[in-house]
Amino acid sequence: MNPLEHDLMSLDNDTPLIDTSPTPRDNDLVDSRTNGANHVPNSNDSMSVTDEKTITPEDGQVFLDKLLQAPNDLEVLATGHHDWHITDWASLDRKVHSPWWSAGGHRWRLLLFPSGNTAPDTTAAYLECLPEDIDPETPPEQQRDWACCAMFGIALWNCNKSVVHMSNVASHRFTNDETDWGFSRLYDIRKLGYNHDGHDRPLLEHGELMISSYVKIVKDPTGVLWHNFNNYDSKKVTGMVGLKNQGATCYMNSLLQSLYFTTYFRKAVYQIPTENDDPTNSIALALQRIFYQMEKSEEPASTLELTQSFGWNSLDAFMQHDVQEFNRVLQDNLEGKMKKTKAENALSRLFVGKMKSYIKCVGVNYESAREEEFWDIQLNVKGLKDLRESFKDYVQVETLDGDNKYFAEGYGLQDAKKGVIFQNFPPVLHLQLKRFEYDMERDAMVKINDRHEFPLEIDLKEFLDETSVDPAQNYNYKLHGVLVHSGDLHGGHYYALLKPKKDGKWYKFDDDRVTPCTLKEVLDENFGGGYPAPGQRPNARLAALRRSMNAYMLVYVQETRQDEILGDVADADIPKHVSERIERELAEEMRWRKEREEMHLYLQIRVIRESDFQEHTGFDLTDYDPKRLESHKVLKTLTYGEFKEQAAKTYNVAPERIRHWVMVNRQNKTIRPDVVIGSKYDVHTLAELRDEFGPRRPEFLLYLEILDEEKLQMAPLVDGAPDNTHFMLFVKLFDVERQTMNGLCVEYMHRQDKIEALVEKLSVHFPDRPQLKLFEEIKPGMIEPLRLRQTFQQAEIVDGDIVCVQRVIPETDRLTMMQAGKFSTAQDYYDFVQNKVTITLLPKPAIPDPAAAAVGGTNGNAIAAPPTQLTLSKKMQYDTIAAKIAEHLGVEASHLRLWTVSSVNMQPKQYVKPIPTTTLSSILQPAYLEQPSESLMYEVLEMTLKELEMKKVLKVSFLPEGVTKEVPLDLLVAKTGFVSDALSLVRAKVEGLSTSTPLRMYEVHNHRYHRELESTVPVVMLHDFSHFYVEMVRPEVDERTSEEDRLVNVLHFQKDMSRLHGIPFRFWLKPGEYFADMKVRLAEKAKFNADEVKRIKVAVVNALPAASISYTKPHYLLDDDVPYDLVRSHDDALGIDHLDRSTKPRAFGDAAVRIRG
Repeated sequence: MNPLEHDLMSLDNDTPLIDTSPTPRDNDLVDSRTNGANHVPNSNDSMSVTDEKTITPEDGQVFLDKLLQAPNDLEVLATGHHDWHITDWASLDRKVHSPWWSAGGHRWRLLLFPSGNTAPDTTAAYLECLPEDIDPETPPEQQRDWACCAMFGIALWNCNKSVVHMSNVASHRFTNDETDWGFSRLYDIRKLGYNHDGHDRPLLEHGELMISSYVKIVKDPTGVLWHNFNNYDSKKVTGMVGLKNQGATCYMNSLLQSLYFTTYFRKAVYQIPTENDDPTNSIALALQRIFYQMEKSEEPASTLELTQSFGWNSLDAFMQHDVQEFNRVLQDNLEGKMKKTKAENALSRLFVGKMKSYIKCVGVNYESAREEEFWDIQLNVKGLKDLRESFKDYVQVETLDGDNKYFAEGYGLQDAKKGVIFQNFPPVLHLQLKRFEYDMERDAMVKINDRHEFPLEIDLKEFLDETSVDPAQNYNYKLHGVLVHSGDLHGGHYYALLKPKKDGKWYKFDDDRVTPCTLKEVLDENFGGGYPAPGQRPNARLAALRRSMNAYMLVYVQETRQDEILGDVADADIPKHVSERIERELAEEMRWRKEREEMHLYLQIRVIRESDFQEHTGFDLTDYDPKRLESHKVLKTLTYGEFKEQAAKTYNVAPERIRHWVMVNRQNKTIRPDVVIGSKYDVHTLAELRDEFGPRRPEFLLYLEILDEEKLQMAPLVDGAPDNTHFMLFVKLFDVERQTMNGLCVEYMHRQDKIEALVEKLSVHFPDRPQLKLFEEIKPGMIEPLRLRQTFQQAEIVDGDIVCVQRVIPETDRLTMMQAGKFSTAQDYYDFVQNKVTITLLPKPAIPDPAAAAVGGTNGNAIAAPPTQLTLSKKMQYDTIAAKIAEHLGVEASHLRLWTVSSVNMQPKQYVKPIPTTTLSSILQPAYLEQPSESLMYEVLEMTLKELEMKKVLKVSFLPEGVTKEVPLDLLVAKTGFVSDALSLVRAKVEGLSTSTPLRMYEVHNHRYHRELESTVPVVMLHDFSHFYVEMVRPEVDERTSEEDRLVNVLHFQKDMSRLHGIPFRFWLKPGEYFADMKVRLAEKAKFNADEVKRIKVAVVNALPAASISYTKPHYLLDDDVPYDLVRSHDDALGIDHLDRSTKPRAFGDAAVRIRG
């Protein structure tokens, strides 16, 4: 914690600290004074005040009371002070203790470093504390757990003139882990003996100095006062656990804690059927699992499964969102999951209230009103004293008179009252305090840190419509939670203060830490506003600052419903499959942890067998995949002889037939057998063998040889020793006809034998005795032919080397094989193995939305085709690649178009141009630092690629049902074609679309209607950055019925006009038509269902002067408004305010909260 942060915290607690940076000490339990933060005395340190009656250290208790002023909310349990007279400063050792003295049931003493501790030329002093019932000689780790919260001060003063003095103060939680605290920069040694600050005497005079220590022990109201939270256990202290922060998910954690302790909500979530769900794809199951872990786990619960079920990646976890917006999106998603389950409508019963927007005429009996539901209430903060004033501001009545009179049907212009009134409040009330707003002067969003008070309970009866008030109903609400935002607009931190039980205590939930807290922390510290006035605190320089931490969201629970809303959750309420699955996972985790703890006792041995070599088709003896190799987890104390006997029993052979070779890494990056573990090592432990033969490996890698009768006799001659006459050689076979390679056999050869002797031995594997050719496998990329007349020693072939044998192919056959794309030599095959890559071939989806499967496309038949795999060489060029893929798919290569694939979302990335010299390597990894892909998408065209070059790919979206559904289409239009040609292709692609159905295409920029495209517009004039929509013209909503009808653009937004989304369209306004009637036509045009109509709000947005894409604040329409009269210019528009359900970001750097599913 830096000094400023500590000062802010001290001010926040009204703690009158003179020293704003109390000195920490080193955590070394043996000598804890070897380190400490610096203390720099400030202007408030009491250095020899001489005017009037000066209170000095000589005054004892009076000086203590002046020096240590406890905050009003802390109860003082005991005080005490002690004077330590030093008579010969120069004779003091490097460190020296004062005598012990007692106060408040504890022993106290000073530890003094006269010549400094960590800071040179600066005296250091620390106050030590120990309970009186603990022997000072008892080591801290053997002491019982204890804690003492105390404010303390240390004063240096002249023995003969106490008015010359200095003092520092601090507060600390003394524990058996931190028994001392103090100041490493108490006072400059060079100033001790000199007159200072205008005084006629120094602090240290004639070697004498008085050092006084003062203690004021205070009661710890929460059990965590001044806690450093090292090794803090939330579950042990509070019985509750927190949530882990994934990066910037504190906003989500604070809301989840609030929802968890709203136990009615928790029970509703538990009622969603999730037996067959996957927690990484099911929000409901992930939430159930988190709630269960929060209740049963001893450690903070992880939210990783939940964010994965949202469809979020690690980047999303580091993107902070608005907690109220996240709450609304989450509950909207859960409400859909609860339909047709036991929990249906549970959320609306819990969180949804009703309000009425009205205009009531003063002089006539006429009222226009609209009822709507709300899930939360957004209340103004700026300029308002408290929550009650915010509610009054929300329901304040606006008078419509003068030029602003209201036009009432049948009565003309009338004076009227306009406002909002609540009809009922939900059992759980979420109140969002509008701490962020747009500042006109700064032209930016700013955070409002004004003071705004909120009570522990509030009666909301006065804000209800008189006709809705039930005299028998209690409208009193109790504060249940405070969600706090600390920081500013550009970043900050969220945490929650909650009272889980009806009559329980308050707790602070700060990500993974849960701590008890006081009412002052809940209320006063989160009202916002400035710090205490200068007269109340010595730190006047911070008084003008405003707190950056303040309440952002309040949760109130109806008093009469607390038992129902906050009642206990029984084990029977928890889905059995959730608890059973998590308990199984915990048991598996415990088993894994036990294995980890015991890992140092065991050694992992991997064994390569001859069968592994024979089955291997690549470089080296095997691919060394741990999953495929024989594995043994054995005690390190097991002897090699015992291990060998176990292997003999496994393979049912005599122990002498078992022989292990140690595998070593060669300089050429291969791994080969090197030396035999002889019988002399039978008594050695496996750990000793690993340390001798493979000290750099965490595991022991061995080659197992099971000797037959012939090799058993020769075994002494083949053991890896350099002076032995024989060696072990591995032989692979390249089968030219089958185009395969695998291990053939293991042979013992004499070093002086000619290589042709091996050919003779291998003839048993070739009954027709063909001409054979041998290659040495040195390393990948280095396969050399062997000369048969050379000896093995001349060829430098040793134990563990590999040779590859093949039949010799006649020249005519070799050319034929090359033309067929086959390999005629082992060298060619090895080159293929080195450069081969298995790619996944994916059919390019013409229509990403499965609901649009009825619509055909350039690859419509490939939608149902499963992914397939094909092995190719990275060196292959485009024509060969296309031919191989076409042959594999059974299509014409000339009609095949290839696409690279995005590794992020597995969608088509870039079209592969048919350039003959393009290699597969450059296709899969177009940039040097880019992660290579292992997938390609293909598209089977109805025309050749050459014909395709004469076409323009036009991406459009067909709207079959208003603007609620869109079907993306890729149209291939001749570059010489027109919009009419594109519309004809749409008719051909959309199944069931009549040729007589009129269609029109329009262009959209950034969710704004741009223009309707005439059928004669050339397609080459259509820009790729625009989006094009094709809609069916429906006479009932799209035809003009009178000359006065006016076309208006309609756009979608969420809350404000900077957050546009959805598909815009055009709509006819009719003169004199009320909004109530127009809304019916608008819903029919857009194809909104009844639920959607209830959720949307429609507004008129007027274009700002001289601004082509900016609008004024939305003017929301009431049922008897006439929209025709409110749209004043061609650039004005209708705005539909509703939730953005898209997964696209709203704007650069401003990502919307999105939840999959």
